[in-house]
Amino acid sequence: MSDPVVALVMLGLFIIFIFLGFPIAFTLMAMGISFGYYAYYTGGEQFWDNRIFYLFTQNTFSVMNNDVLISIPLFLFMGYIIERANILDRLFHSLQIGLRFLPGSMAVAALVTCALFATATGIVGAVVTLMGLIALPAMLKAGYDQKLSAGVITAGGTLGILIPPSILLIVYAATASVSVVKLYAAALIPGFTLVGLYLIYVITRAVINPSLCPKPKDQGNYSVLDSFMLVLKAFVPLAALILAVLGSILFGLATPSEAAAMGALGGIILAMVYRAFSWDRLRESVYLTARTSAMVCFLFVGAATFSSVFSYLGGEHLVKDVLLGMDLSPVQFLLIAQLIIFILGWPLEWSEIIIIFVPIFLPLLPVFGVDPILFGILIAINLQTSFLTPPMAMSAYYLKGVAPKGLELWTIFQGCFPFVGMVLLTLALTYVYPSMVTWLPDQFFGQAQEVPRDVNDPSIVNPDIFK
Repeated sequence: MSDPVVALVMLGLFIIFIFLGFPIAFTLMAMGISFGYYAYYTGGEQFWDNRIFYLFTQNTFSVMNNDVLISIPLFLFMGYIIERANILDRLFHSLQIGLRFLPGSMAVAALVTCALFATATGIVGAVVTLMGLIALPAMLKAGYDQKLSAGVITAGGTLGILIPPSILLIVYAATASVSVVKLYAAALIPGFTLVGLYLIYVITRAVINPSLCPKPKDQGNYSVLDSFMLVLKAFVPLAALILAVLGSILFGLATPSEAAAMGALGGIILAMVYRAFSWDRLRESVYLTARTSAMVCFLFVGAATFSSVFSYLGGEHLVKDVLLGMDLSPVQFLLIAQLIIFILGWPLEWSEIIIIFVPIFLPLLPVFGVDPILFGILIAINLQTSFLTPPMAMSAYYLKGVAPKGLELWTIFQGCFPFVGMVLLTLALTYVYPSMVTWLPDQFFGQAQEVPRDVNDPSIVNPDIFK
């Protein structure tokens, strides 16, 4: 059996073990070390002299020493401390009052709350669960359509993996060796385009069929000034914190790690201002941050070892040769890559897809002249669908776990489908108008110089591949 075939066997066994329910990070380590022992074995050496153990320790050190990853625990901590400060309830209530004159005001308020809170936390499960506890019962009590209500919360809760400061974009930046700052700038227009499409859809449905979104009757008598003050107190502080963090990054005032540290401090101050800070909540936030950060680091260590062995055995070259032999255009290559990632999004989390499978495509980007930043944003948009499409629509399962009795899982799935259509529309718009991704990075950081293609130069980018 040739080494490239062994590499494919290695990849196939990994997928089988994942479907059997084995922990992904430790499966990656075990597969990488066992197949690496075979790959690096030389006759007569002692067991511990095999180079796979040196590779494993080097990968562990490299991951733990990666400056890009420092911002992950800090952004996670900011999200967890804000989540536990009970700011979400206050935010939804104030937006619901302030937007009560709009058609479908509660659904619009839920979407805006989801977008803002998803941006602050970046944790899909937390946003969907909390909104399922706070907004869903209120919407159903007001007579809102079950499918529309479920779709608003599940779709809105996934926005944090696209809109900065997204943890997914940080992980992709570390994997692809690209600038986090440029990725953040590139994600803003597609992210807010998706939010805009969601809002247009909800308001349009409410105008065409008002029975889907009846006006709530128990919101009290609030003057315009009272409504404005409610929104000011609940919306502005959190929005100001997020804008300060992102603005300091985009305008070059701070690195992502420095901005994340200030964001974490700002989250603590915000919790104190709302009188929701306690040592128990602080301790719980630290614990959750440490647990999630450890999971990401172990995934990186396992994936680095796995991919190194996979590449050494020739698996990466085999995949490259197959795709190059198909004589694809850049657009066809992107469509095939995105289709594979879309399918992988059903059984796998975004972290495994970014860390394990995306590196298989990265060496092909300079061959097809594809900008790695554009590729990363397309993946981030694409992975929105993995949380919304059956059978493994995790947002639907998160919502079902906290939904009132009587709301069936299939009803939640039906509510997700229109929003999946809008995700695909945003993906199509990004394909047709790649300037949606490249314009802001060019404005903030200058346009990349055009250079000739070179298969061995991973820095080559070409954002105008569709022209």
